[in-house]
Amino acid sequence: MTAVVGTRTEALQARWSAVMLGNYGLPPVALERGSGSTVWDVDGRAYLDLLAGIAVSSLGHAHPAIAEAVARQASTLVHTSNLAMHEPGIELAERLAAMVPAPARVFLCQDGATANEAALKIARKRGNLVGRHRVVSTVGGFHGRTAGALAVTGTPAKREPFEPLPGGVEFVAYGDVQALRDAVDASTAAVILEPVQGEGGVVLPPPGYLAEARALCDAAGALLVVDEVQSGIGRAGSWLMSVDQGVVPDVVTLAKGLGGGMAIGAVIATGEAAEVLAPGDHGTTFGGNPVACAAALAVIRTIESEHLLDHVVAVGERWSASFDALDHPLLAGQRGVGLWRALELAEPVAPAVEVAAREHGFLVNAVRPGSIRLAPPLVLTPDEADSFSAALPAILDAAGQ
Repeated sequence: MTAVVGTRTEALQARWSAVMLGNYGLPPVALERGSGSTVWDVDGRAYLDLLAGIAVSSLGHAHPAIAEAVARQASTLVHTSNLAMHEPGIELAERLAAMVPAPARVFLCQDGATANEAALKIARKRGNLVGRHRVVSTVGGFHGRTAGALAVTGTPAKREPFEPLPGGVEFVAYGDVQALRDAVDASTAAVILEPVQGEGGVVLPPPGYLAEARALCDAAGALLVVDEVQSGIGRAGSWLMSVDQGVVPDVVTLAKGLGGGMAIGAVIATGEAAEVLAPGDHGTTFGGNPVACAAALAVIRTIESEHLLDHVVAVGERWSASFDALDHPLLAGQRGVGLWRALELAEPVAPAVEVAAREHGFLVNAVRPGSIRLAPPLVLTPDEADSFSAALPAILDAAGQ
């Protein structure tokens, strides 16, 4: 006898379980539509989306600028392959290259993992040319789940089931300048790190860490690859965190919020790194397609026209102050930058907090057993931010029961 399924969500969960591979857990919600920072599930329940598809939906949901740009481009040209060029791709590359204060070249791809794969190929080819074969990465860092990106991801639980992976990688403690100093030498091809470790729990390094990494790479002749897949395009209140800190990387990788929900990634290479790849060295079938590029251009223009970088800083500071003012036994502290925050819990009950938040109408992420990640749309309003701050004590109470 077939079991009776009560809700549309449960019906979709049953269908999901029957056909999807097991690499994801069963999703607890089935979303149907969104507007701004709010989404609705298939059973009609509304949630304030404080995760934005893991820092992707930078302009929220159903933003008219993205919808119009995608519809207009899809009605004229969806795909070309890399055997032809198109205006949206060239304009997007020009806009991205202008984000670094140095001559730069751009490669457009599909997502953050493929951006980091391209960056690593630049580092490996250049390293082979000059006799350097080691890559230095950081413990707790995350750079993607493809083989090359996974090889430099500093979380053993993610790497070990898929070893052997590409070798020649050394991991050092994140934020530890002396550890970098000890690891980076004449055999180092590149250092890859994040300005803030997003999947690590929104972990910030000490002030000046990126600048120290830049100086060490310069002294050793190594490339500095900065993974801004999560930090870039407004998430921290700047186009690029590295450049905002006065650091020009050899290679920057981008994705997530760049497309506002459309699949796109990018590599920005400067100096010697910009001249490494030759025709045939790398490519992509779908990367940088006209529709995704049109969406990315709409994101960049909207961030500019609506002054969202300043907005992100202001609302982020407002949120930070409200969290600091909250006295609750389960809240041990908070950290972050812009609209990219982590609530540190006194006990490893983040999954329970995620469930309680959802029951109160908020989508958050238990990024670590004791950490809740918040990465809402950049258009989150002060009132929306305040609504979560006001509900947080009850959410923590429910999770602690």
